[in-house]
Amino acid sequence: MEGALSHQRPLALESFAALDAIPGIRARFIGRIPDVVVPVERAEAMTRLAPFHKRLLEAEGPGSILITAEQVHGNKVSIVETSPSALAPLPIPGVDGLVTRQRGVTLGIYVADCAPVWIIAKNGVSGALLHSGKKGTELGIVREGIKALCDLASLAPADLILAIGPCIRPPCYEIDFAAEIRHQAAEAGIREIHDEQICTACHPDRYYSYRWERGLTGRMLATLTLLPA
Repeated sequence: MEGALSHQRPLALESFAALDAIPGIRARFIGRIPDVVVPVERAEAMTRLAPFHKRLLEAEGPGSILITAEQVHGNKVSIVETSPSALAPLPIPGVDGLVTRQRGVTLGIYVADCAPVWIIAKNGVSGALLHSGKKGTELGIVREGIKALCDLASLAPADLILAIGPCIRPPCYEIDFAAEIRHQAAEAGIREIHDEQICTACHPDRYYSYRWERGLTGRMLATLTLLPA
């Protein structure tokens, strides 16, 4: 099912209509930040973008500590079950996915061609946010995220909604890993799957693309917040 992006916000800040309808959560995607020069190495690009990401997220509502993953292109996920202030170190090492039912936290995943994947309980009580590119998809991080979320919150896959954000796709990339994400989700039993069907490399005015910009570019930020009760 094709998703519908909402643009009733600053141009760089997007959301899924399907996820906006879930109670008690906030899912956002921050694309290219206009006028920020980022044809630099990843660490410097992240430093330049950080204050803009922070400002956009704070404008959306009450702030919470951003919990991120190291992102090593693997299939491991981490359960976030404690208060953000107790988490150390950040980013959480060795993982590409974050799963939580802890209210008042914001999970964050950075991408620049890989897919951000939200998996959220339809009743809004828990959710997962995954970094799934070519390697992670091949290793089955989507399946791992679904299993971890179901185990954590005593849910069945049919209780979940999955959404795939902008990522690189054919013909700009030789592998359609977004299609494999959809396949893995359906095979696992998720019935409601949304995909933006947007290629990051085809829209350099809106998104950063590692391939199109030959490795020197910024990073988009996908977030998932379980709002305080």
